[in-house]
Formats: sequence, structure tokens, C-alpha cells
Amino acid sequence: MIELKNVNKSYEINKNNIVNALQNINISIQEGELFVLKGASGSGKSTVLSLIAALSKPTSGEVIVDTKQISKLPDNFACEYRRDNIGFIFQKYNLIPTLSVSENILLPLVPLNLPAQEAQEKLQRVMKMFDISHKAEAIVKNLSGGEQQRVAIARANVNDPKIIIADEPTANLDERLSLSFIEILKELKALKKTIVIATHDPLFFNLDCVDREIELHKGNILS
Repeated sequence: MIELKNVNKSYEINKNNIVNALQNINISIQEGELFVLKGASGSGKSTVLSLIAALSKPTSGEVIVDTKQISKLPDNFACEYRRDNIGFIFQKYNLIPTLSVSENILLPLVPLNLPAQEAQEKLQRVMKMFDISHKAEAIVKNLSGGEQQRVAIARANVNDPKIIIADEPTANLDERLSLSFIEILKELKALKKTIVIATHDPLFFNLDCVDREIELHKGNILS
């Protein structure tokens, strides 16, 4: 489903300083897999996620999702690809603190101009799924960290994406909430979502629900 073929990614800081974020990366992720990218900060994990999400393009190589080479998509088509296929779970949630739970979850649906009833049905489905219905009208800044993460996960799933991308999702959670998040991942996997997680949290290593994991180090895959 997702393939990175001979991918290199470089950033030019200035004329005399080029950073090689990824070097000749080859990764294949099957539909429905829970796939973990592990490695220290700066190892290239987030760069891989940004390529899969078409937020950036490789310097060379190919990124293919469902047989489509997304690495060559023009920006407007890349936006459509993300809208239709990707759900994001961020380290710092990226919620709008002054809006309600419902308003935050509905944001990804705004560009679709759905009928109000259909949007509400999608909203109610994910709020129930992630046990946040009782907080529908609460202002996000007044929620606990665990509740905010459930809102973020509900938002990531409101449009029923095929691919869930999570970047250091437990970095701001204690162990109890991290374990709760892992249980949510198991539920998403049961729904046949393809899940790609970038993390250095050892809680994710050797989990029964994880299909495969690879380790990155300075832009290279460790064997």
C-alpha cells in the first residue's frame, strides 16, 4: 500500500550546509499494518511521515501510495490526497483551544461542504467511538491531557481515512494515558486502518499489536 523506493531527502540550510535527512530509504507498508518507526530525535522519522502525507517531496526516489506516485503530486492534488486518505495524530494535539470539542473534530470536514446531517453523523460516530460524547460542548482548553488526545484522535478519524499517521503521540502523556492510547490503536487496527507511528517511546517496542518496526539512525535504516 505504501512504498518508499530509494528515497533521499536533503535540506539546504545555506550554500555551505546541506543536511541529509534520509539516505536511500526503502520501506514497504502493507494495508492494515501497524508500523512503527523508531529512533532518536533527528533520526529522520518525522521526515518519513511528511513524505507519506505528501507534506514534502523527496529530493530523489519515489513515494507510492495505492499505486499512485504521490511524490510528484502538484500541491493542490497533494491537499486532496491528504484530505481523502490521511488522519493526523500530533504530539501536541494541534487543537484550537478556544473552540469546543465538536468544533475541533468537525474542522477536517469544512472543505468538503457536506450536508449538515451527514457531518453530524460523522461527528457523533467518532465521539462515541473515542468516548468523548459527554464533552461535546466543552471548550478544549478546559480538558485534561487525556481528553484532548481523544479529541485529536476523533478529529483524525472523522473523515474515515485509510491511513493514520502519528508523530510521537505519547510524548506528552504519562504511562497510564500512553497505555490507554495503545488500546485505542488496537481498536483502529481492528477497523483495518493502516497506522504509521514515529516514536522513541519504548512502550511501543515489541508490542503484540505492532506488525513491524524499523529503526532509523541519522537518516539510515539500521539493519
